Amino acid sequence: MTRSLPTPLQARNVTRRTLLKTAGFMGAAAIGAPMIVRNAFSSSGELNLFSWGDYIYPEMIEGFEKSTGIKVNLATYGTNDEVFNTIRASGGAGYDVINPSVTRTQQYIEFDLLQPIDESKVNMDKILQPILESSRSLGGEIGGKRYNLPFNWGTESICVDKTAVKGGYGELSYGTLWQPEYAGKVTCRANSIMTGIGLYLDATGKVPSGRMVDTYKDEASLRRVYDEIVKFALENKAAVGQFWTNAQETEAAFKQNGCVIGQIWDGPGMRMMTDEPERFAYVAAKEGAITWLDGIALPKQAENVEQAYAWINWYYTPENAAIHVMKSGYNSCTADADKFAGETYARNFAAAYPDNAIANLWWWPPEDTALANIRNEYRDKLLAS
Repeated sequence: MTRSLPTPLQARNVTRRTLLKTAGFMGAAAIGAPMIVRNAFSSSGELNLFSWGDYIYPEMIEGFEKSTGIKVNLATYGTNDEVFNTIRASGGAGYDVINPSVTRTQQYIEFDLLQPIDESKVNMDKILQPILESSRSLGGEIGGKRYNLPFNWGTESICVDKTAVKGGYGELSYGTLWQPEYAGKVTCRANSIMTGIGLYLDATGKVPSGRMVDTYKDEASLRRVYDEIVKFALENKAAVGQFWTNAQETEAAFKQNGCVIGQIWDGPGMRMMTDEPERFAYVAAKEGAITWLDGIALPKQAENVEQAYAWINWYYTPENAAIHVMKSGYNSCTADADKFAGETYARNFAAAYPDNAIANLWWWPPEDTALANIRNEYRDKLLAS
């Protein structure tokens, strides 16, 4: 997924807590085993943090530094490929904590770039337990070892300028972006727009793909579907007013560059809804919002390991995680963070995921490097043409 510094309300029958009982977390059991946890709030030194551009805010850094005496050095990135290539180039050195998507963990393990998480040093009971459990199969645990802890989750779906685009949940589709009236006014990200197109083509029966799951099976299945996706994308490329690569570019596409509809992350979408609720709406596409789980991982050669665990445990305190939720618009994996995130967050969440939207989420599957590289070939073809 791309992102530099710069108690929920009920709505119909959907709340944030509904997620924990449906979609990818159906049937996950809560775990309450006692943990041995060191005091995370009695350390010193520095922490080198490498995170998405709209994840870590000054209020979070100030709170952590005041609580622990640890100085934070923050650098930011905009894509999963950027953080992976940076860590791979250094052999896992230079940073103490990173936030890669959980489904990308396998790629790091292939190159021996992460160290296992010592769960005895983490307040594991402060993590939303169904998400923690489901993160195992999404890539958080490999070979019986935990390498990536849940940090937050969010979606990529449809955002509209309501002064120009009509429709709501059940009406807006990934196919809506390509309607003639929006030509030149669409914003999207090159790699994930192809997933949206694939879901649309599958739902309409034009290119069956098992709801895109087939493209994660093997190279032949991926190429069969992506040949048709990139053909559709190239035929409709003139509709794109701006390709975005990070959250800041997403907001600029709508507010400065004339776009009225796009496939974007929920964070920028929620922030625009908060700033201008009469103008912007973010809502799950009827084919299902594309959903990701980002994590907390320790690079192989992290130097400030105890400080890294202090940061993890600071974040796994609901009042602290709520700062991230309120500022970013994303959803924390810290238990009870939503209780401190305010009514605006709850209202936006309910508007984005009404009716059966949570049950209909589409989760990014785990992916190895070989298939990811092939998918990037198609992305590059779209951008180069």
